[in-house]
Amino acid sequence: MTLLEEWRNAAYEEGFQESKEGQEFWRDYFLWEKGIYEQILKDPENVVEGTVEELAGKYEVDLNIMVGFLDGINDSLKNPNPIETMEKDTKVSLDVDLEKLYYNMVGCNAEWLYTLPAWEELLSEDVRKKLYKESKLSGTIRKEDRKVGRNDPCPCGSGKKYKHCCGRK
Repeated sequence: MTLLEEWRNAAYEEGFQESKEGQEFWRDYFLWEKGIYEQILKDPENVVEGTVEELAGKYEVDLNIMVGFLDGINDSLKNPNPIETMEKDTKVSLDVDLEKLYYNMVGCNAEWLYTLPAWEELLSEDVRKKLYKESKLSGTIRKEDRKVGRNDPCPCGSGKKYKHCCGRK
């Protein structure tokens, strides 16, 4: 089993998130995650690199927690890491695309992350507002107005087909 599979099996096991143990785990995980992001965002120009095990040591977290972090950040990197196949000695890079990271944090409703004070220095307020709006709207499904087809129910509510009701000529 790969590190990623082990992480996902443990973290997302059925019923785990609702259990007291699971809730404590996730509370702690989000604190570790926040701490790692605070360190990365202090100097985003300095690309953090190393093996998965080295990064776990650098950020003082368990290997499993580091794998979870890498899983979460992977879509926000300029060059994603091979998380599906990574082992503890796999070299990874945290070359973050700041706008993509902010957008994804908003999309995950991770308010504890997208409201970090570091963002004020990294992205202008206008850019943050734009990314926030785009991220929130990306989950919104809009139905396009479409013409009523002849075999569709009549929009008047009669229960008849349109062609036998308001669609008659």
